[in-house]
Amino acid sequence: MLELQHVSFSAPSEAGGKTEILKDINLKIDERFVAITGPNGSGKSTLAKIIAGIMTPTSGKVILDGEDITALSITERARRGISFAFQQPVRFKGLTVKDLISLAAGEKLSVAAACQYLSEVGLCAKEYINREINASLSGGELKRIEIAEILARGTKLSIFDEPEAGIDLWSFGNLIKVFEKMYERTKGSILIISHQERILDIADKVIMIADGVVAAEGAKADVLPMLLGSMSGCRFTEVNDHART
Repeated sequence: MLELQHVSFSAPSEAGGKTEILKDINLKIDERFVAITGPNGSGKSTLAKIIAGIMTPTSGKVILDGEDITALSITERARRGISFAFQQPVRFKGLTVKDLISLAAGEKLSVAAACQYLSEVGLCAKEYINREINASLSGGELKRIEIAEILARGTKLSIFDEPEAGIDLWSFGNLIKVFEKMYERTKGSILIISHQERILDIADKVIMIADGVVAAEGAKADVLPMLLGSMSGCRFTEVNDHART
């Protein structure tokens, strides 16, 4: 189980002071699928990066299965079973797709095994298996390869920052099937940052972040009406959380 205890995060402001991005966040996450959503700029991605170890909270604790991991690096958290998929995946010049999936799996995979993971995310394996993770791949292709990488890792907590971004040619139905298959393999929690209602539909718990605080949490049927009210005048599926990250 993941637990956040009184987590806050502040960043330097242009005026020379501090801007509070997250304020006293308290959460327990132990469900199969958990969606974090809310208005743009509310601090959702910042929260995900704090859980993954990319950012360190100004105050508070991050607890995983009873262990305080607040001071641990992203690498140390990965060893404890946390995966993080970036909204804009990282490119690795000189590293092939097969190399990356093998690294994620923690063993040298056969071509057939690596291809299986690619097939599960809708990529024709023979066209990608030996390609480099570089500028020749589109953002959508990199996104799917990153999802295949997390499938190969099989971690107890998998975090996805807006996984629907950049995969327009791949249906949401297929994306959801991948998440369901991931859970069947790992029995761990899948935490998804998203504005996409079809992704919220599969969530066992929806957490709404607004103005840096937990505005609501619970079943989708209870949280979504509040979410729609807070985002009136905005596109529900709009993707842009960089302002507060």
